[in-house]
Amino acid sequence: MDIQWTEIWMNLLHLAIAYVLALPLALDRERASRGAGLRTFPLVAVAACGYMLVGASLLTTTDAESRVIQGLITGIGFIGGGAILKSDGYVKGTATAASIWITGLIGMAVAVNRYEVALLMSLISFMTLRFVREFKTPPDEKEEKEEEGRQNANN
Repeated sequence: MDIQWTEIWMNLLHLAIAYVLALPLALDRERASRGAGLRTFPLVAVAACGYMLVGASLLTTTDAESRVIQGLITGIGFIGGGAILKSDGYVKGTATAASIWITGLIGMAVAVNRYEVALLMSLISFMTLRFVREFKTPPDEKEEKEEEGRQNANN
């Protein structure tokens, strides 16, 4: 068995970057007490990066590589779909699902040396999760507004 140490170190570097760029999203979700957090997000990023690294090393056509990307997008979307819950007329977990999907993109971007895309997606996602939350109407207030609207319509 011939070990390619240079390739091992390059792959390790890619995987480490994907891991680190997923941490801000993971910390935000963990801090907000969401189901997916510190373990899920880095694993999704590292797995997506790993699949892309293996695919790029084995596949010789862009058509074959695009199938790997399509499979990852679909598979990660399926994982994110599991984070969405609907009960009592409310839907919860859509931000977590979208974050999982974006985390997969971060891993894929790192694997194909598009670090600028990975970094921007990490920053944009973290900023959205952290600061846009302040502008969201809490569910209790939404109920009150909807009830007021129904009462005004009936009058």
